[in-house]
Amino acid sequence: MWNLAGVPNVYPSSGDFTQTAVFRAYGTWWEQCASAPLPFRRTPKDFYSQDYIELGFEEPVYPTAVEVFETYHPGAIVQIMACSHNPLSQNPPTDVRWEVLWSGEPTKALTPQARQFSPKIKHINFPTNLLRLEVNSPLLFSPSPLLTPLPIFRPQLIQLILSHLTLPDLCCLAQTCKLLHQHCCDPLQYTQLSLQPYWARLSDASLGHLQSRCTLLQRLNLSWTGNRGALTLTGFSSFMRACGSSLVCLEMSCCHFLNEGCLEVISQTCPALQELNLSSCDRLPPQAFTHISKLTLLRRLVLYRTKIEQTAILSILTFCTEMRHLNLGSCLRIDDYDVVSSMMAARCRSMRSLDLWRCRNLTDRGLTELVSGCRMLEELDLGWCPTLQSSTGCFQQLARCLPRLRKLFLTANRTVCDSDVEELASCCPSLQHLDILGTRLVSAASLKKLLQSCPRLVLLDVSFCSQIDTRVVQELSSLFPKVAIKKSFTQ
Repeated sequence: MWNLAGVPNVYPSSGDFTQTAVFRAYGTWWEQCASAPLPFRRTPKDFYSQDYIELGFEEPVYPTAVEVFETYHPGAIVQIMACSHNPLSQNPPTDVRWEVLWSGEPTKALTPQARQFSPKIKHINFPTNLLRLEVNSPLLFSPSPLLTPLPIFRPQLIQLILSHLTLPDLCCLAQTCKLLHQHCCDPLQYTQLSLQPYWARLSDASLGHLQSRCTLLQRLNLSWTGNRGALTLTGFSSFMRACGSSLVCLEMSCCHFLNEGCLEVISQTCPALQELNLSSCDRLPPQAFTHISKLTLLRRLVLYRTKIEQTAILSILTFCTEMRHLNLGSCLRIDDYDVVSSMMAARCRSMRSLDLWRCRNLTDRGLTELVSGCRMLEELDLGWCPTLQSSTGCFQQLARCLPRLRKLFLTANRTVCDSDVEELASCCPSLQHLDILGTRLVSAASLKKLLQSCPRLVLLDVSFCSQIDTRVVQELSSLFPKVAIKKSFTQ
């Protein structure tokens, strides 16, 4: 991502270069996994954004054009925004404004060639040196809609109609008459609440306005909200103390206003919480995570790209024994993943999914202990774990211990070989997603055996596998047309 601003050094070439900014999630396969959260009702149909990146530049300007060099799968950008706050300023932000310069649907390009994307933008009345690009990569790979509507059963027609309105529409309708005000403010309309689409406008006052309506709140999405002073500990605490008692799901990815006080409030006010997402809340201090161990009913915990340390995660695993889904991807401050794996094997035997992407010190000893204790695992991400070596037999042991396995990512492990793939073919008939990007030791013959033995397979990523060229991919794709066989390219 560091290469997104500045002079382009890939364009006009195209492909998955080392310098190319690529988000982790692509395609809709991720949404089909057991670890994926349920979608929220009332999400606006035109809210496509799934990831974002903010870019700071040296000099504030009145932008007349924004040019993006898209070099790998063009078309993912869905919104471009400008901010009134100078990110280089030493002063605390005040009266921060965000303006949409352009927005649209993700549009898959007809060819994979690099392109210069320069949409017609709105002119703004303030200078800016902070841009925000919002993207949706998954929709480029599938025609299916982003959101799947959930069935809603309401005994009253008015309540049924209101349940399909977006939050702003519901608030506007409440001002029309006493009857509709009563229905629009009914707490039953607010058992689920996603405030992520409104992150740029959300403030302490917004939460205060919603507080009386959310006394029956069960699922809350605050992802992306509250940054640059928009939410404070005071406003957040007041809302949680009033509305947290029935909460079972709390999504808070990229919430940089969070501090230790906020996590303490969550641990005190949300006794029924089962799902907590703190992905990319990278400003939380390490000691803050100890409060999570008080949430003993947790079943899903996402700590991707946070500063959690070993003491805190061991405490969480000790007390949160109902854990089913755990994401520790890119948690670089954990000193010994073998010790953590041992604790998981002992305390969390019902674990269904585990993400250890970029954990730098997990060895074959820790992996063997993990899969021996957590035999219910269905998803396991070991991408970019350089200390795991196929020669120890750890991947074959993994296959033998995890017959329920549906997703396995061994991304960039160059030691994965034919024996590992053949063991997966023999022991993991339910396998649906396999990523072996970057290995030079897997042949077309072992992949064919895997495809024959795993009839549920829908995704196979063989990018940068030197023995698997384009001809092999085309041949296998013709034999197994229901499988998306991914092969990255550079040209």
